[in-house]
Amino acid sequence: MKKLILCVFIVGTLNCKAQKQEVYPKIDQSGNLIGITQKEFFSNEPFNIWFDFNYEDHIVNKKVLAKITPLLKDVTIKGFMGTWCGDSQEHIPVFYKIMDEAGLDYKNLEMIAVDRAKVTPDNLQAGYDIQRVPTFIFFRNGKEIGRFVEYPRESIEADLCKILSGEPYKHAYQQ
Repeated sequence: MKKLILCVFIVGTLNCKAQKQEVYPKIDQSGNLIGITQKEFFSNEPFNIWFDFNYEDHIVNKKVLAKITPLLKDVTIKGFMGTWCGDSQEHIPVFYKIMDEAGLDYKNLEMIAVDRAKVTPDNLQAGYDIQRVPTFIFFRNGKEIGRFVEYPRESIEADLCKILSGEPYKHAYQQ
């Protein structure tokens, strides 16, 4: 009897753990991802067509990457994108390539796919003033230190370096 109770407890614990780790975005009626997503989801059709091309096509600026890498250590990032959005299709793969080469711990990144109104059914965008996508918001010690909005001023690497290093930076829509 004790063994049976122990088995039930172990199976139940493992099942709860597995359920907590599984986070899947939804696909809306237009075929777009909505909700929390991860890089792996972009390897599926139809997203892989634009993701793989732009990921492979981008050559990371190694000089700027060397500056970015240590600055990511204590940073968390919240990204908002739309699989329907041309700018997201262009810049999300480049962002992931930079983060891959910088060795970002992906536990420090939450990527959220929004619909054309820039919302999710769970209101994951609430409180972040998302006007355009992609938007990457960088936090240090829970405080926003800067954001990249829609397209770079110089290059994605250079813009991220300015944000992370605390240099003066205004995103594409700031004056």
